[in-house]
Amino acid sequence: MDKIGVLLMNLGGPERITDVGPFLYNLFSDPEIIRTPFPVFQKPLAWLISTLRSTTSQQAYLSIGGGSPIRRITEQQARELQSKLRDKGFNATTYIAMRYWHPFTESAIADMKADGIDQVVVIPLYPHFSISTSGSSFRELKKLRDSDDEFKKVPMRCVRSWFSQTGYLKSMVELISEQISLCESPSKAHIFFTAHGVPKSYVEEAGDPYKQQIEDCSLLIINELEKCLGHSNPYTLSYQSRVGPVEWLKPYTEEVLADLGRSNVNDLIVVPISFVGEHIETLQEIDIEYKEIADKAGIKNFRRVKALNTHPTFIEGLCDLVISCLEGPLVNIEEASQLPEKVKLYPQEKWQWGWNNSSEVWNGRVAMIIFLVLFIELISGSGPLHKLGIL
Repeated sequence: MDKIGVLLMNLGGPERITDVGPFLYNLFSDPEIIRTPFPVFQKPLAWLISTLRSTTSQQAYLSIGGGSPIRRITEQQARELQSKLRDKGFNATTYIAMRYWHPFTESAIADMKADGIDQVVVIPLYPHFSISTSGSSFRELKKLRDSDDEFKKVPMRCVRSWFSQTGYLKSMVELISEQISLCESPSKAHIFFTAHGVPKSYVEEAGDPYKQQIEDCSLLIINELEKCLGHSNPYTLSYQSRVGPVEWLKPYTEEVLADLGRSNVNDLIVVPISFVGEHIETLQEIDIEYKEIADKAGIKNFRRVKALNTHPTFIEGLCDLVISCLEGPLVNIEEASQLPEKVKLYPQEKWQWGWNNSSEVWNGRVAMIIFLVLFIELISGSGPLHKLGIL
């Protein structure tokens, strides 16, 4: 029987406070997270941003215990998925490939080679595809595979996105229903989907399917909820976790919370739709920051649906996903890692200042020039800014 390696890809997160700076550097070094007009400045810019953000991010991680639980949770998911697959007769071993922190993709590949895996099934732990999440992880895997003649010979099957998978939808409905049942008037409870945002330009100019998949997924869950509960609940979709001055997908979570408060919503069921495990965006951003905004807005009952973690129905769904991938049509790593044809995040029509998409290339160029001047003067200790007394 073939030895099957199931590779679970996820973001990763700092496990200790001292990991925060290096984690942020790895994150912002990825051109799919921050795209610069001049790639040579990617790493210096990542160093600058990670240095400036480290203190604030460290405080956020301290508020949830000093580190991210994402590795521990992903390892638990992997163990339970492996057990489930073996119970069904598959000679499967699960592996974890984190994009920005340990264990990195290189480590997972080394382990699979050492174990003599005959074929690999790749599952991103992002139900919805985005060029900045699944896309980045797939392209990292492809780059490493292409440079390894031995590993390149191992057949590889990939799941690009799976937001409509039955087990995922069913597990989401079960967890949401639990929270709705706690409300005084379940049929009036407002379901509030909040998804991790991406820059608007990713969707409108790069062709990222993420927004459409999130919207389709929300409707699928609402339809399944109606079948389960026998009534329709009002719902809203918003996007969280934006950074920087450029426009991200709207509506923004914090703004919608204020609007819902003004609409006298009493029971709010917050659903972290794009997260399958607890981490900083759920434990700190939603549970602390957004709850405080909701309280100030007058929302009386703020109920947050737990992330899927190792929910039995979810693990069963992942198991079905692996089996479907093995038995279905082949999606190889080349197809899975492919970007939309119209990727062009920096249009170059004309010089316009501002924060609209058509001006980002020039804003980026000016920012890079300023950054280069500052960087050189900080290193050299001399220059025009020193002469002016600015540095």
